[in-house]
Amino acid sequence: MKLADKTDLSVTFKGGSSVGGKRMQQLHPDSVRLPARIGSMAIAAGFLIVAMLAGYRYIGWPPVIIVGGSGTAAFVLWSLTYLRRPLPAEVVLPAFLVTVAGLQIHLIEEYRTGFAPAMSRLYNISWSVNSYLMIFVFIGPVLYTLTALGLFKRIPLAGFLMCFIFIGPGVAEFTHFIFPLLKPDVQPTVAASVQAVVGRGQLMQNLPNFWFRMTGHYYFPGMYTAILPMIPGVYGLFNLVRAARSAN
Repeated sequence: MKLADKTDLSVTFKGGSSVGGKRMQQLHPDSVRLPARIGSMAIAAGFLIVAMLAGYRYIGWPPVIIVGGSGTAAFVLWSLTYLRRPLPAEVVLPAFLVTVAGLQIHLIEEYRTGFAPAMSRLYNISWSVNSYLMIFVFIGPVLYTLTALGLFKRIPLAGFLMCFIFIGPGVAEFTHFIFPLLKPDVQPTVAASVQAVVGRGQLMQNLPNFWFRMTGHYYFPGMYTAILPMIPGVYGLFNLVRAARSAN
């Protein structure tokens, strides 16, 4: 009997064990090792904490709730999908770029119609136009650009910001359709724009009222273009989950 013709008994099974007694290091080539995952999670958590503290310090509680809620959801989704195994750029990058493009168009409407002053009157916070521009027009595009580069290079941390954009400026845009139904905290029965001391004692002018009950017009700044980042954001989430499941 020719031993050379016998089938090799060292058959490797999924998970890394082998019948022949040799233990193979079974790590998918695209998987992120545990130390790198822990480091990325620490950076993402630090980013969230700093963003929430800054939002509370300069604006008030609403940014903490918005950033904290969206960020926490993004953190969980990211840790279960992209962080474990970064996906190819062609899978995630197109949806991210389209979401960002839609968001930038949406920000034009928000800026032109007074989103920050409207939110200041709605929630009694001191959110100035300059602060709005600093966050969304200057700092935002820097983060979007770095995230796109990170997704192209399949850097794990970039997946967190991608999930945050999909959920925050993406899915959460539906709130624009709820805002007109909410009673403002500042002079709700005055339909005209007002001057008032809001937030932590800051005097702000031209605070508009978009309460539907007072104006009779169902609108809030940014509502018309809210679907532009929302649709690709929702698609990006479904595509991310589906691709992550297929990769596993």
